[in-house]
This record gives sequence, C-alpha cells and structure tokens, in this order.
Amino acid sequence: MKRIIGLAGIAGLMLLGNGVVAQGVLAPGPGMLDGTYIKENSPSRNVIPYSFLREADVIWSKRIWRYIDLREKMNLDLYYPITPNANRKSLWDVIEGAVKNKENQLALYSVSPFDFDKSFSLQMTKTEADSALLKIITVVDSNGNSSLQSQALESPDILQYMLKEDWFFDKQRSVMDVRILGLCPFKKTFDANGNEVPGQPTMMFWIYFPSIRPVFANAEVYNTHNDAERRTFEDIFWKRQFSSYIIQESNVANRKIGDYMKNPLDALLEGEKIKGTMFNIEHDMWQY
Repeated sequence: MKRIIGLAGIAGLMLLGNGVVAQGVLAPGPGMLDGTYIKENSPSRNVIPYSFLREADVIWSKRIWRYIDLREKMNLDLYYPITPNANRKSLWDVIEGAVKNKENQLALYSVSPFDFDKSFSLQMTKTEADSALLKIITVVDSNGNSSLQSQALESPDILQYMLKEDWFFDKQRSVMDVRILGLCPFKKTFDANGNEVPGQPTMMFWIYFPSIRPVFANAEVYNTHNDAERRTFEDIFWKRQFSSYIIQESNVANRKIGDYMKNPLDALLEGEKIKGTMFNIEHDMWQY
C-alpha cells in the first residue's frame, strides 16, 4: 500500500512538473521561441521585379479602377486581425505603420473624388498625412458631458480600397498582364458632431503602389489551410487573390459607371461586361 501511494505521489510530481514546463512554453520570456522554428522567409523576402516592358510591345491597353470591399468573405484576410498581434497585422495597420515610419516614410497623395486619374499630382505634407490617419468622434464623460476628440483610425474604420491599374497585352511575352499603379483606402464618414454617417465612405489618399510593395512583401497574411505556408500582402495582390468589382474604365467622357448606371445592380453588371470584353480581347489575340 505504501509503495502504491509512493508511486502515485511521484506521478503527481511528474505531472506537476510537466504543467510547469508547459506553462513556460505558453508564456515565453525573453530569448524564448514562441514556435518550433524561426521564421526567415517572409521577414527577408524581396519584391519580385516587374517584367521588362517596351512601349512597342504593348499592342492594347486599358485603365481600370475597381473597389475591394472588405466585408466580402474572400477579403477577410485583408481586414483581420482587428488588433495587431505578434505575427500578423491587417492591411490598414501595415499601411499605417509605413506612413508613420520615420526612417522611410511612405509618401501620400491627395485625392480627387471627381477625377480618379489625378492620383499622384499633389503630395501631402507630413501634417496632412498625420491628419489623414485620424478621426473625429464624440466622447461622453462620466458626468454626461460630450466633447469632440481626435483618435487614430483603426481597422474597423476602413471599409474598402480602390485600385488604379493598367491592363495591357504584351506581344513580346504573348500575355495579358496588369500593373497596379495606386491604392486608395476608404474610411467611415463622421459628421460635425462625430457621429458616423452610414453608407458614405470617404476617400483618404492615394498610395503609389510600387513604393509600398517592399512593405507588403514582409507582412504575413493568414492561410486558412496551412500555418506553415502563410503568404504576404504582396502575394495577395500579385496573384489577384481578392474579390473586387470595376467602377470605371478609361473613356472619352471620363465617366464612372455609376454616372450612367444609377441602379447598383446594373452598375455591377456593367463592370462584369467590361471584364468580359477584356477577356475576349485576350482570347482574340490567338488563332485556333
């Protein structure tokens, strides 16, 4: 009986010891590794250079503007995590960090809601860039008194992004290719009293996309199927792994689709029609 009790006591001490070790693994201290290996791929990745392109090789080109709605299921990788963690940040948090980087601050450009083609004509000053990252909200104190305060924008405040891109057919490589030129975030709109105005997102600023590619290349994105094969935001845009819809193509009157298709469903169908036209142009380049 004493021997049985002694063995049980030893087993209990062993379990207690394992619990202490496990607890140490779950809460690593300085110099400890939170994982089974050191991640070296994403933090040290370089941007894939664009293929060399001559004007003489471009036999067809079309400028396109499109929306990326973060509320769509396929775009949740760009929206989450709402709060940055040790491994991942949302697309907005990555952009905000690049804008606030003192050593290599990202340049921002003023927007024109009436002419999307005026993307990089006027660069924002540092004061304007810092102001663009803020929102004005109403804060009520414990006594019931309300006041307007400025706070930093967070991931839930960014509803969608707009891409400005050029599609072209390169006869040298015999491919239809695309280059993203600009990225524009849209934020929630707040009135003079600091209350949110639903359904009316506000354009913030233009980012020259090639300038932020090195930042995106080192920012991980969650992979639903495999944590060991996480991609980066650069991969998401390079491989076109996002859902979007066209809002304008280059045209003689410089009109948006919404200017002549007032019904939202008709506007979406018009965007799909533009996609189909581009597909047919690529298809017609070949002979069967």
